[in-house]
Amino acid sequence: MISIVVPVFNEEESVDAFYKELTKIIPSFKEISEILFVDDGSTDKSLQILKSFKTKNKNVRVFSFRRNLGKSEALTFGFEKAKGDTIVTLDADLQDRPSEIAKLLNKNRDGIDLVCGWRENRKDKKKMLIISKLFNKLMNSIFGLKIHDYNCGLKVYKRDLAKSLKLYGGLHRFIPLLADQNGFTVAEVAVNHEVRKFGKSKYGFSKVFTDLPDLFTIHFLAKYSKRPLHFFGAIGFLFVLIGFVILTYLTVIHFTGGTISDRPILFFGILFVTAGLQVLFTGFLADLMINISHNPRALEENSAHFPLKYSSDKD
Repeated sequence: MISIVVPVFNEEESVDAFYKELTKIIPSFKEISEILFVDDGSTDKSLQILKSFKTKNKNVRVFSFRRNLGKSEALTFGFEKAKGDTIVTLDADLQDRPSEIAKLLNKNRDGIDLVCGWRENRKDKKKMLIISKLFNKLMNSIFGLKIHDYNCGLKVYKRDLAKSLKLYGGLHRFIPLLADQNGFTVAEVAVNHEVRKFGKSKYGFSKVFTDLPDLFTIHFLAKYSKRPLHFFGAIGFLFVLIGFVILTYLTVIHFTGGTISDRPILFFGILFVTAGLQVLFTGFLADLMINISHNPRALEENSAHFPLKYSSDKD
């Protein structure tokens, strides 16, 4: 079975045309397919339109969050609910055409765990093209995974990979890297990209600054997610060492008859030792939390934290 997961946020202008185009190409897959629409708290008529699809097509499933949680959360929820062995994601704005899915499915059937779309001739505003190129080059230089287009919404996943992803914040932009770091195979296929005809982009220039913390998060997850004490321990040890050297120096001065109570460096020494110990204990706590999170009970799938307004599975 193929599960097609479509996150939707205020796409009332395009979602009907998208659905019609998608349902036209699904028979060519020659496999049973389901369509999961995850409405990310839309404030327009998107949900009403999605419900109408459900009444016409038994293979359509619709879920709606009570408020906007973000694309990462919408994808994670869709992955949890998907029943297929192969999972496809794409946006409903019709910039990535449903007809391009077949290209990625062919690559996926060759045994690739994640096949990413590559908008080789991207039809977006010039400033967005510049931002995208800088982002992709930065990612390639830092992490070494050579992908031309990290953030294309059109992707095809093997079930195991999709189910393993727990995305939040802006982590959906790093899916290829997360897959690679977890030992899954990653490839990309050039796809056609269309000029936006409906609505407006949800990704503005301000996102460059608001999503920068996610870059640090992904770097930490890639290097230290299983051993946080190595990160915090190194910093904590350095702070304690600096403080110890300062206090040792002041101790020598004190025993040779000097006065240290009025020296500001004394407070710096105490501060470094105290801060270093706190950072070390932070690392210990992080290691403890990881150990607890690997408890079998904690690893069970649980989607109760997603505040749903509507679920077609209950109809």
